[in-house]
Amino acid sequence: MKVGILQFAPRLGRVDDNREAIAAMLRRRKFDLAILPELATTGYNFADRRQAWEAAEDRKGRSFDFFGELAAAAGGVIVWGMAEKAGRRLYNSAVLTTPNGDHHVYRKTHLFFREKLIFDPGDTGFRVFTWRKVKIGVMICFDWMFPEAARTLALAGCRVLAHPANLVMPYCQAAMVTRSLENRIFCVTANRVGTETNRHGALRFTGRSQLIDPSGVRLLGFTRTEKAFKTVKIDPRLADTKMVNRLNDLFKDRRTDYYRI
Repeated sequence: MKVGILQFAPRLGRVDDNREAIAAMLRRRKFDLAILPELATTGYNFADRRQAWEAAEDRKGRSFDFFGELAAAAGGVIVWGMAEKAGRRLYNSAVLTTPNGDHHVYRKTHLFFREKLIFDPGDTGFRVFTWRKVKIGVMICFDWMFPEAARTLALAGCRVLAHPANLVMPYCQAAMVTRSLENRIFCVTANRVGTETNRHGALRFTGRSQLIDPSGVRLLGFTRTEKAFKTVKIDPRLADTKMVNRLNDLFKDRRTDYYRI
C-alpha cells in the first residue's frame, strides 16, 4: 500500500487558493492513500465563528467534487480536512474520499482551545472505513491526547490511522509513537506548516508530519518547515498481529474488569 502525506501551509479563508495548491502537489501523483492536514481547505486560526462559517462548505460544496476528481485521477483515497456546515451547526471535519466519489465524514470529537468557541463538538464517533480490504481509521489533531480515540479505532479493526492535524504544541509527534506501539497499528499524522495571525494572536504550526509503523519506527518524516507530498510503501498486514512477544498479545491481555471506575 502506497501511503502519502501532504504537508503545506493553507491560507486562512482562501479556499480556492488552498485547493489550487493541493492540486498542484497531488496532480499526476499515484497513491493508495493520501492524508492532508486538518482544515486543509480553509486554514485554521479563525478569529470567530462567523469567519469560519464564511469559509465552510456543506456536502454540496465544490471541495467534495474537487477531491473526488483528485482521488479518481490518483486511483486512491484522500483524507482531507474542512470546516463543515450542517444546518446551523459547524464542524471541524475530515473527509475520506474514494476514487468512485464516495465521501465518509468524521467530525472532530475533542476540540482544542478556541475551537470550542467556533465549532460544535463532533457527533460521528470513531469509525473505520474499508478501502481495498484495508480498514482505515480517522481522528483529528487534539484527538491524539485521548488514548481512547486511537484505541477505539484499533479495537474496531483499524490498520492505518489517518490523523490530519494543525499542531501547535510540541508533544504529539512523540506521543504518536506510543499510539502505534500500544495498538500495533500504522499512525499517519499530516500536519501543516507556517504561522497564522488574528486579533487574538498568532499560532505557529510545528510541521514534522510522519508515518509510524506498528513497531514504533518512523518510516516517513518531514521537517518543521517543509512543503511537500511524500510517499512510502507499507504492508498493512503488519497491523494484524498484536503480539509483542510469543506470550503477550496486547489486545487479549487487556484486563478490562480492572479498568472500570
